Amino acid sequence: MQLQAVDRKAPPVSVSASHAERQVREDLAAAYRLVAHYGMDDSIYTHISARVPGTEDQFLINPFGMLFRDITASSLVKIDLAGRILDDSPHDVNPAGFTIHSAVHAARHDAACVLHTHTVAGVAVSSLAGGLQPCNQWALQFYQRVVYHDFEGIALDPEERERLVADLGPTARALILRNHGLVTLGRTVSEAFILMLNLERACRVQVAIQSSGLPVYPVPAEVCEKTAQQYEAGGGSDLPGHSDPNAREWRAMLQRIEPAPATSFRD
Repeated sequence: MQLQAVDRKAPPVSVSASHAERQVREDLAAAYRLVAHYGMDDSIYTHISARVPGTEDQFLINPFGMLFRDITASSLVKIDLAGRILDDSPHDVNPAGFTIHSAVHAARHDAACVLHTHTVAGVAVSSLAGGLQPCNQWALQFYQRVVYHDFEGIALDPEERERLVADLGPTARALILRNHGLVTLGRTVSEAFILMLNLERACRVQVAIQSSGLPVYPVPAEVCEKTAQQYEAGGGSDLPGHSDPNAREWRAMLQRIEPAPATSFRD
């Protein structure tokens, strides 16, 4: 695919777009901007995708060449599992992004959002033989719940998708790509983002601990599992009347990038 000129003032989302799709577009644009805000972007590389509501073969992804801080709801590109662009967009997409995200969306219909990063801490931990260690509270959220996929080069080979999906399995929500980076899956955009933020923090703490050269104070296995289950239960973080246990934190996160809660990401 060839990189096309980036139009920062892309046409607005079509009036035919459903309300549900508009909401997903706005949440996904917010996630891109939050990734940039927290320093988890990598120039124009890495990707976040979200399934188009009501479909199993369509998802939204960033236009290749636009900085994450500039992503808007209307600039997102709608593609299918064959990589065909489905809307009237002046942009194309990153082939490596298509390989990874199409594989996950095709196999895991529970994954409404897939988020991938190449941060220094994430790549460092992904390159360690021992991977992520249960050495801090953030890491315990992923205790025995993170899976690994071996590095096969830049993800341009369609045949890798089958092996990636096999390593991911049917339930994991955190995937470490060996020598490469991190992936989280969410039933919502907010879940995928908050999982990634916590996974990134876990990696940063681990690198800091290992850099000290000092022994790690161990956490008993039963406490590790208890903590992971507490995270899964939501820890009372949900808002009354909301089914999304991440709603409270997500609402707070949006305040970091919006001048007001009602601001739209449509442009």
